[in-house]
Amino acid sequence: MGSLGERLAATCRRVQEAAERSGRDPKGIQVVAISKTRSPEVILEAYRLGQRHFGENRVQEFQEKRQKLASMDPMVGVCWHLVGHLQSNKARLAAELSDIIQSIDTVKLARVLDRQASELGKRLPVLLQVDFTKEPQRSGFQPESLEGAAGELVGLPNLEVQGLMAVAPLGLDEDGLRAVFRRLKSLQDRLASRYPKGMWRHLSMGMSEDFEIAIEEGATIVRIGRAIFGERPGRN
Repeated sequence: MGSLGERLAATCRRVQEAAERSGRDPKGIQVVAISKTRSPEVILEAYRLGQRHFGENRVQEFQEKRQKLASMDPMVGVCWHLVGHLQSNKARLAAELSDIIQSIDTVKLARVLDRQASELGKRLPVLLQVDFTKEPQRSGFQPESLEGAAGELVGLPNLEVQGLMAVAPLGLDEDGLRAVFRRLKSLQDRLASRYPKGMWRHLSMGMSEDFEIAIEEGATIVRIGRAIFGERPGRN
């Protein structure tokens, strides 16, 4: 699969080409390198190759990496995204570590994070996670419940709601993927019209297998792990 530099460059080319196919400016799309399970050394290599957005999903692992990286390199200009399910009892640490949290999946969690952000003296950017599968093991707001809850969420003074995030269900063909991504875009448009207090500027959708389709359907953030870093350690 080539070197990390080659994979990163290839991913950026694919992002640019997908943006151009849909008449969009590639500069308006953030590539978040999903660095879960990756070593601090690999993350630092990607940073030195020009990558600036990184995504982690486990708070404890995230903390350990941040501490190790701080001793290795200041990594100026990095934006850290928390993309995994977050438990309320880890909200303060998540708020300390993260520049943006993409996985707000309950009103309760949002309230806790709002309180923790207030105590930290920061306004925390967040995305609201949407689940279209209705599978019990999946996290996220159901679309219909989010439309009712979004008014309170955008009113929390220490959170800055910047948009929506979703993970497409497994096993969909291209038409199925496009349908999911269009539903998320349509939901965001409705929320932006109903609750203009939110920023609603980001749609985080698309991963290594489907990010080009997501970009064509309006993604502003794509979360890419394997296509940049290769297979995760321990996987064949």
